[in-house]
Amino acid sequence: MIVFCGYANRDLTVSVPALPGAGARIQATEVRERDGGMAANAAAAAARVGAEVRFVGVVGPDARGEAFLRALAEDGVDTALTARTAALTTAIVLLTPDGERAIISQDDGLDTARITEAYQVAAADGWFYLDGYRFPAAHTALAGRPGPRVLVDLDGCATAAAARAALSLAEHAIVGRALALQLIGDDAALAQAAGTHRVHLVVTDGPRGWTLFEPGGNWHHGAALPVTAVDSTGAGDCFAGTYCAELDRGAEPVQAARFASVAAGLSCTRSGARDGLPRREQVLTALDRITPAHPGGPDRRDHR
Repeated sequence: MIVFCGYANRDLTVSVPALPGAGARIQATEVRERDGGMAANAAAAAARVGAEVRFVGVVGPDARGEAFLRALAEDGVDTALTARTAALTTAIVLLTPDGERAIISQDDGLDTARITEAYQVAAADGWFYLDGYRFPAAHTALAGRPGPRVLVDLDGCATAAAARAALSLAEHAIVGRALALQLIGDDAALAQAAGTHRVHLVVTDGPRGWTLFEPGGNWHHGAALPVTAVDSTGAGDCFAGTYCAELDRGAEPVQAARFASVAAGLSCTRSGARDGLPRREQVLTALDRITPAHPGGPDRRDHR
């Protein structure tokens, strides 16, 4: 079982010709609303590929909150532990024709006490997902507690100290290349961080693929699935959810990363964070379209 703890929100997606600069005024070509939220998207992605999933977050007591939870339940996600004590937050997504986006989001009502409760609910042999926005507070609350295996999506970590706190709690962590460079450094620094914190650290890089740094110093690089991207919103959440789902099935980390990369690629072929989330059979079929990951290690000099 996997407990996904974190953001639930409603995405307001605004299609624009290009991302605006400071002071710019541009015309939207389309405006639409869909369900979103990092943890909720990841939970839906994991459920669609067959994992047993619970979502713990905060929504409102109104019809919007009810509809949000109903949509997750239709994907097979257990939402019984989600609180309905605050508003369902909104994220504004600016989307360009080539699938790139910028996101403006609100904070939610998920506090440390609720995170701790969710952590305790997750079985000792299960998995617990958190996003980077919760650190370093979540590390203070959970470090040293017996509990499930932890996966952290570092997206949302505001400082290098927050990233270090997340890495020290996690058994597995995922981070986009740009944020990894900002918070941790180049490949040598990433490899060192994986070893120091004894964490499997996956760095995603969109169409350039992914790299998995193992605690023992070895690393693996894998290609991305070649697709025509329509909307990359939620692709990172899809990667996190399906990666965790494969680990929960007993897959080795490199195989889980390869599977998750294909799932994330497929998710970009339709608009919205959830509409393109694939089923397991779709991912397995598409796996034949990419080459296996290639290994490296401390005795290799071809880090990218």
